Amino acid sequence: MKAAVNVDHLEFTYETEPVLRDVSFTVGRGDFFVIIGPNGSGKTTLMRLLAGTLKTRHGKVRIMGKPIEAFSRRALARRMALVPQMEALDFPFRVSEFVLMGRAPHLGILGLEQTADFEIARQAMAFTSVEHLAERRMGQLSGGERQRILVARAICQQPEIILLDEPTASLDLAHQIQVMDLMKSFQQEKDVTIVMVSHDVNLASIYGDQLLLLKTGRIVKQGKPGEVLTFQDLEYAYGCKLLVDKSPLGGFPRVTPVPRKYLNPEVDVD
Repeated sequence: MKAAVNVDHLEFTYETEPVLRDVSFTVGRGDFFVIIGPNGSGKTTLMRLLAGTLKTRHGKVRIMGKPIEAFSRRALARRMALVPQMEALDFPFRVSEFVLMGRAPHLGILGLEQTADFEIARQAMAFTSVEHLAERRMGQLSGGERQRILVARAICQQPEIILLDEPTASLDLAHQIQVMDLMKSFQQEKDVTIVMVSHDVNLASIYGDQLLLLKTGRIVKQGKPGEVLTFQDLEYAYGCKLLVDKSPLGGFPRVTPVPRKYLNPEVDVD
């Protein structure tokens, strides 16, 4: 398996608080890789280390076989794009201008876009179904529209890897599926590697090729959804009772939290 991302014995500490402890894993090229775990498990810190916005202190991160510290910011942006969880978009740019910013790592010394750059941006907007919003101001958009435009800007970078930090966290169910279907299509059609942090274990189960489950900065399990999403590992990681069965949509697991009243039906918790 050719690797898009290698993480070897990665550790990270904020002041005196350990956040990641001896984390090692590999993301294969073309995989949809989802990092899950409870609050405080180190998911966001790990994503920032993969994106290069935090510097590694102990351990190694390699991107396409090359140490991440060997990349300039510009060179890294040609290989990898980040779709953040939230971004302040209330500035007076048009959608078309914002998406075109994804071409910045590829521009010449004068920073001037060429005809090909405008066409790549148009194709990115078409792929994400936001062409009709091209002349709208960024501050005039709904949450679902904003998220698709963030994805369009990332696609416009033409990266080999896209990092997604909780891309569906503030979206309703319909927009969650739209964004996830969009990223799955992009992965499959362009053979792009997707690395996503998510709180939603069911979305991870549906879309992920490989999952990584974290608890207090350590790896609990890595593997296919059916290998990782077992009630034993999930109850250990999340500290609550869960029902894990097979989704009626296919052979992947479905996870249902079990409320207290179903653990002890005689107790009235209403």
